[in-house]
Amino acid sequence: MKLTLSLFLLVAVAASAQVDKITIVAGTPEDQALQAISNENDVQKRIAMLQDFVQKFASEPQAVAYGNSQLSQQYMEQGDTSKAMEFGEKALAAQPNNLEIIVSLTSVAQKANANDKIVDLAVRGATAFNGIAKHAKAEGMSDQQLADKIKTEQDPYRQSYDFLETSAINALSGETNEKQRMSDIERFQAAFPNSRFEEQVLQLAVYSLAQLKDPVRLASFSDKALAQNPNSIATLVLLAATFAEQPDAAGTNRAETYARKALDLSKTKPVEDPAKQKLYTGLAHSALGYCLLKQEKAAAAIPELKTATADLQGQKEQYSIALFRLGYAYAKSNQMTAAKTTLTEAAGIDGPYQQPARELLTRIASASRVSAKK
Repeated sequence: MKLTLSLFLLVAVAASAQVDKITIVAGTPEDQALQAISNENDVQKRIAMLQDFVQKFASEPQAVAYGNSQLSQQYMEQGDTSKAMEFGEKALAAQPNNLEIIVSLTSVAQKANANDKIVDLAVRGATAFNGIAKHAKAEGMSDQQLADKIKTEQDPYRQSYDFLETSAINALSGETNEKQRMSDIERFQAAFPNSRFEEQVLQLAVYSLAQLKDPVRLASFSDKALAQNPNSIATLVLLAATFAEQPDAAGTNRAETYARKALDLSKTKPVEDPAKQKLYTGLAHSALGYCLLKQEKAAAAIPELKTATADLQGQKEQYSIALFRLGYAYAKSNQMTAAKTTLTEAAGIDGPYQQPARELLTRIASASRVSAKK
């Protein structure tokens, strides 16, 4: 692989102060050395020449950044992600706000499945990109002229920004440690304001905080999610399902409010995908039915949960949850035949509610025997 990172052989090049560019002046010793390296076809010889180049021009930050970035790419081509990361970090140390280096190093981090590193790099790149917008308005410049100037300077980097944003959201989704994910989410939100993935990020935050059992932050993030998009059915359904599982009455009340609003919106502003629409309404009915159960309103819960089971057919885990809740509601209402039928079906589905369904069936059977003896 030949040298590929963009290199500017300049008399002068204008660049934003917030984004670094590598500039090697044409005709200089550095330029001549790079021409010789570029002409070398043997990979191992080229790597050795690049290492010599970095050492020879160690006092020149531009040369150090370029040489190390090329070493990173060479090692990446060889499949050595550890070395690629090592030299990429050295390049980035020489030019901390170089978006090309950041993007290249992000690709290395993706190969290494280093989610935390991907988010680190995405945040760094977004900060540099957004820094372009921090121009002081020149005297006599209109707001529109300033906006046009910022857009003109950001446009060459827009593709890099989009790549980093997408890479970060994929890393957040792939992170299995909830505490780390929440830390990364907070940094993502600061670096990518008004992200095209904002709804997805907020949903990840709500899920993570529920897993961390942090009700105060969960409530705060929920309020923030709905403040940004109060009519998001997807977010309302997620919040309803999440708060329905909270043990306190306040959580149950929130869940009921969110579920009812999601169902109201589904009638007036349904989502475009019919399959998603059916899933969302099924989840909302399931959450609402569970809230009513927790409020000792089993009779009112039954129709909600019956609708949920109808809508959630084909959604194995969510269907089994709704089935168990429905069976429980039947039992609470002393409709034992319906309870047994429903719970028997739930007990036959692999998943987290299979064992609870079996246990409830055993309790119903024991209660029936005791009752018969009387």
